[in-house]
Amino acid sequence: MIQSLRQDYRSAELSEKDADKNPIKQFENWFSAAIDAQLYEPNVMTLATADKSGKPNARIVLLKGFDENGFSFYTNYLSTKGKEIKKNPQACLVFFWAELERQVRIEGKIEKLSKEASEKYFHSRPVGSQIGAIVSPQSQIITDRKILENKVEELTNQYEGKTIPKPAHWGGYIVKPTSIEFWQGRTSRLHDRIKYDLINGKWQTNRLAP
Repeated sequence: MIQSLRQDYRSAELSEKDADKNPIKQFENWFSAAIDAQLYEPNVMTLATADKSGKPNARIVLLKGFDENGFSFYTNYLSTKGKEIKKNPQACLVFFWAELERQVRIEGKIEKLSKEASEKYFHSRPVGSQIGAIVSPQSQIITDRKILENKVEELTNQYEGKTIPKPAHWGGYIVKPTSIEFWQGRTSRLHDRIKYDLINGKWQTNRLAP
């Protein structure tokens, strides 16, 4: 059954002449197309990290910003991903926009955003999300969901009408890319792959075999 699942990609193509010379601009073009296509949460991305021994791990997070400096997201610094990033500050991001038959892979170094940037984003979130960031000991074992629900109720009452302080264990990261690959599905599995590598401060572009 699984072996018979098959999709032939025919919606678009990606050529070197059409790809922007700047991969951040190329990502912006594709990200805008995903938004225009009204895809469900186009900022969903897979974040892959590894521990100090090289054991890989991956999970879904949400992109919250990008520019020439890199790609940003927010999380609990004490989570499994946070501990892995501290020991091994390398990461890979993957976007897959199935409806557009497109994928983007981003590899690079990862570091914390400034406290000011994290504070600003934290206070832009809905109150429930702010409280959730305080309440959840992310990735740790808990005996009952009620523990979280009771704490949420307690803090909701405590901070009613007040500014909620950002917890020290929560904030942003930025992945500073050293390579970015754009994949466009094509017929007969002869996909287009254009890869950008940052070499001596300049982006170099190559086509990869599918």
